[in-house]
Amino acid sequence: MPNDPAAAAPRSSGSSTQALERGLSILSTLAARRQPLGLVELARAVELSKSTCHRYVTNLVELGFLEQEADTRKYQLGHQALALGFAAISSLELAKVAGRPLQNLADETNYTVNMAVLDGGDIVYIDRRRPARSGFRIELNVQVGARLPAYCTSMGKVLLAHRDPAGLRAILDRTDLARRGPKTITAREQLTSTLARVAASGIAVNDEELAPGLRSLAAPVRDRTGQVVAAVNIAVHLSSWNATMDAVVGRLESPLRRTTQEISQRLGYLPTPSENTSEFRRPGF
Repeated sequence: MPNDPAAAAPRSSGSSTQALERGLSILSTLAARRQPLGLVELARAVELSKSTCHRYVTNLVELGFLEQEADTRKYQLGHQALALGFAAISSLELAKVAGRPLQNLADETNYTVNMAVLDGGDIVYIDRRRPARSGFRIELNVQVGARLPAYCTSMGKVLLAHRDPAGLRAILDRTDLARRGPKTITAREQLTSTLARVAASGIAVNDEELAPGLRSLAAPVRDRTGQVVAAVNIAVHLSSWNATMDAVVGRLESPLRRTTQEISQRLGYLPTPSENTSEFRRPGF
């Protein structure tokens, strides 16, 4: 087994990256073996000394990424690692199911369409579709996998609005409502009132709250249980359409709702009659 002087070495500027690599190596090894491993087996597999491996394993157990069997003392993946795996699978499946409807929406409206999920106080982009016939346009330069604060985005508002009250409070307690655009909501009371209107209407807007000139309109995607698992938005820049926000919503709400309902139905959700015939109700800005 190779020497491992890092076991007792002080932390250096590269130690965080090294710790991450070693932790992921341990998790990847257990995932690949598909069976619990003892400390000696695990240390040998990831090429660490027993003492160093034990230090990383102990931290991973404390964080819930590993569990130790009481009888054999061997280690296996814990609930946090499994939750991440299931979340990744769900996001991949969601993007696969939603791909065609999202592209159809982009082509129909001639604007960029995005889909995101909530991760703590951020949204994470899991799909992004541009219209086939669009020319050059000014828009937010984000890619799949990018993260943005939820409180100042239309998709984030949709996802926050459908969190349980305790979960929403916990997220907002950790969120700095910093000004990002000309009209960012920076007062918590105003934001919570806006989210209540979003929950009632099923539509959220972003009117230059994230960046100057950028507007968007978002609606929720539900799974078979009715839980909101994602949000879809249509992004519009003032440079391409300098209309009132009401005019933007009036034109784009119907195709957006139709698309999110289609994706939800593909996930097994059965909409209520009121959802199928819903008319525009002014969302909170």
